Amino acid sequence: MSTIAIATTKEVFDLIREDLLAIEQEFARACGADVAPIREMAAYLREGGGKRIRPALLLLAAHALAYKGRSAVHLGAVVEMIHTATLVHDDIIDEADTRRGRPSANKTWGNARCVLTGDWLYMQAFHMALEERNFRILDLLIRLTQQMVEGELVQMDLLGRAIGEQEYYDLIYRKTACLFQISMQLGGVLAGATPEVEAQLGEYGRNLGLAFQIVDDVLDLTADEDVLGKPVASDLREGKATLAVVHALQHGSREERAAIQQVLEDRSFARVGHARILEILRHNGSLDFAMRAAYGYADVARAAVAALPDSEDKRAVLWAPDVVVAREK
Repeated sequence: MSTIAIATTKEVFDLIREDLLAIEQEFARACGADVAPIREMAAYLREGGGKRIRPALLLLAAHALAYKGRSAVHLGAVVEMIHTATLVHDDIIDEADTRRGRPSANKTWGNARCVLTGDWLYMQAFHMALEERNFRILDLLIRLTQQMVEGELVQMDLLGRAIGEQEYYDLIYRKTACLFQISMQLGGVLAGATPEVEAQLGEYGRNLGLAFQIVDDVLDLTADEDVLGKPVASDLREGKATLAVVHALQHGSREERAAIQQVLEDRSFARVGHARILEILRHNGSLDFAMRAAYGYADVARAAVAALPDSEDKRAVLWAPDVVVAREK
């Protein structure tokens, strides 16, 4: 692997700050619908913030291959709009009350309006992507949305069940890592990358996305609610078995496995408390197991882009996995 030094957070954002601001402006412009309810809800969703990691990855991938055009900003807004649409639909399905420390859109406007607004965001994102007149871009985005919808359906089928690691990884690839992968590939497409380089960028994004979701799932179990911006242990309350839970179900005692299964089936902590579940996870080393897996995927992500030309932008790409696994929310 290259010995180029990994960038600092400040260095990374100095590289892409102007483009990220331009993406925010493009996102706001794209959400300026003629229909007032859509305009109001889209503005609320956009102003809810977020890490903007997916458009940032697209920018970094394109810049690392010396792309300088405006389309990176345009497609950065597209991937963030698609991501926002998935969050709207996820909150409806999960019956969530909060998102990023604020009332969720479905809590504020109701499910019916939110379904339609999420659909509008998807269609607006594809309308914007069509302006690039590039079939490869459309192919990637269509495949992406299919994978995410399939992931949501798979997850609904697995609720309340003890699942294996392979089922877990297949699920989080579809729901999360696929968008990371496609964001990186889109940056490569804009830069005219060869199929081999595009595949390397996609492999980076895939593994970074897996690491991101594993950490997200650990934080859901362990983080403070004020820091997380939503109720803790939401996944377990919704009947979702994440990696640490899967590990404990495989390695815990009969009594411990029964306690976890009780929560998954009840979809509540009424009979087995959250503190008891954390005790079981820590006793079996399950939280540490999940974090080791996240660090492993972060390392694989870095290795995937080792052959990229050394540059400031490559340093930034190498930096992202460390931030993903070290975050607190």
